[in-house]
Amino acid sequence: MPLIPDHLTLFGLLLAVFALLIWGRVRYDLVAFGALIFALILGAVPIDRAFSGFGHPATVIIALVLIVSRGLFNSGVVETIARLSVARVKQVAGHIALMAGVGGVLSAVMNNVAALSLLMPVDLEAARRAERGPGATLMPLSFATILGGMVTLIGTPPNIVVATFREQALGTPFVMFDFAPVGLAVALAGIAFVALAGWRLLPRARREDNAQSALADLTGYVTEVRVAQGSKLIDAPLREAFPLAEENDVVITGLVRNHARLPGSARRERVREGDILVLEGGAEAIEQFAGAASLETGAGSDAQPELLGESMAISEVVVPEGARISGRSAAQIRLANRHGVMLLGVSRQGRSFRERVRRLRIVPGDILLLSGPEDRLEHAIQWLGCLALADRGLKVLQRDKAWWAVGIFSGAIFAASMGWLYLPVALGVVAVAYVILGLIRAGEVYESVEWPVIVLLGSLIPLGSALESSGGTALIAQWILNVTEGLSPVVVLTILMIVTMSLSDVLNNVATALIAAPIGLEIAQRLGLSPDPFLMAVAVAASCAFLTPIGHKNNTIVMGPGGYRFGDYWRMGLPLEILVVAVSIPAILFFWPLAA
Repeated sequence: MPLIPDHLTLFGLLLAVFALLIWGRVRYDLVAFGALIFALILGAVPIDRAFSGFGHPATVIIALVLIVSRGLFNSGVVETIARLSVARVKQVAGHIALMAGVGGVLSAVMNNVAALSLLMPVDLEAARRAERGPGATLMPLSFATILGGMVTLIGTPPNIVVATFREQALGTPFVMFDFAPVGLAVALAGIAFVALAGWRLLPRARREDNAQSALADLTGYVTEVRVAQGSKLIDAPLREAFPLAEENDVVITGLVRNHARLPGSARRERVREGDILVLEGGAEAIEQFAGAASLETGAGSDAQPELLGESMAISEVVVPEGARISGRSAAQIRLANRHGVMLLGVSRQGRSFRERVRRLRIVPGDILLLSGPEDRLEHAIQWLGCLALADRGLKVLQRDKAWWAVGIFSGAIFAASMGWLYLPVALGVVAVAYVILGLIRAGEVYESVEWPVIVLLGSLIPLGSALESSGGTALIAQWILNVTEGLSPVVVLTILMIVTMSLSDVLNNVATALIAAPIGLEIAQRLGLSPDPFLMAVAVAASCAFLTPIGHKNNTIVMGPGGYRFGDYWRMGLPLEILVVAVSIPAILFFWPLAA
């Protein structure tokens, strides 16, 4: 008999997981895996179930969906559809409606992060041409791609988690289009809201700043340049460089000598060859100033790669949650040594940095300015796990195989929907076919999978199962029923949805679904009602993370390019979440009646 009951041990571990995930300083996959190891040591999870989550159907399906999404991306078909559909729309409301509609459709059949990564450069280019701010349209686009994922089983991970949980608990899963009636109603209402009214709720400053000021203003990048031989700045006080810098819209914020930053702005210090100037400015402005003063960009690398004879390119990329460089610096991951690509600058909501750029700890939402050979830059961006903010020519797309990609995918989904093929097998067939066709390189198969999400899922599934078997979920369900005693089951269903939605705003949506699904099932069983409306409510609510930039990866991705602040999200997100509850509860009750 253990000194501490298993359910209390698991409650303690899950509370610690929640606290660490909200804190955000430790990667969520490491937090989850650490909790699993502690649960095994303490005996709360049986040894024979230790790593069962990594072979769980939900884990396999999510990994395969990510691989298939890469193949659809590489085929170019969705990129072509996106560009053709938004080419002629000029008005902001019409542009948002069309982009949101396309984003919703794409995210229903592919990973919603992949859908956003396809459409965001299109949206930024449309904002630039219309001379308006990207902040008016990027958040609606992010929300639309989240909403669209609710329509199908493979559109969003919470749907996959809830479907496989239903199979484990009740013997049969939700299938591909079981989510469509409720998900489609929510998606249509949500997209209509963000297009007609939601974007108007954002702060005027975010909506009106044009793309140039949002991405290339004076506080856009912090970067370093080296004083080259023959520079006109050598032997002159640094303050004499300030007029030239001002002429080129660049701010000099410091001087680095012998790997140490001199105190203050070092205005009176005489410049020497080999010194490094710390600058703030837009990408083009920095390049112009460097040329005028004979300075070398890409300074500060401990080992400059040999780049002579190669065509150089510059790319702006945004750092999503879970990217390889997130939480680390360019020096720590040895970016220049491994890929011959330089980190030239970092943009973070107009903030200044005291650290050297290469040693700066990168956080989700940062915009990075990268420079390197054209043939290496694309691979380096994928390796970093970042998303480009502009069209780089999309040389990897294979449009001649687009119809093959669509046909194979559609056939597999149809076979799975008819019950002819088990869904993971159907998706596996698509992935193998894409590799054979050359749509996905062998290395891309592994690069496509978001391994932190897989580790998170594989670690939390055994913890969730153990909590359920130990009676922990029954205790939570009983507590909710005690609080709502005497109230209508519809009110209980609504409260469950609101609680789940609130968790999803601060936690990973996969973690939220894993914890909330067993609670929903337990509540339904204790009330003697059908579990399906409660599981469907959990699936919808776990996907609705609209109040913060940390609840969903798409919200984090658009934070930097849109110039958003943490508090901007609730302005549009809160009424949207209220609308989701108002639409989904009647839809759930109509399509999934409470009667057992």
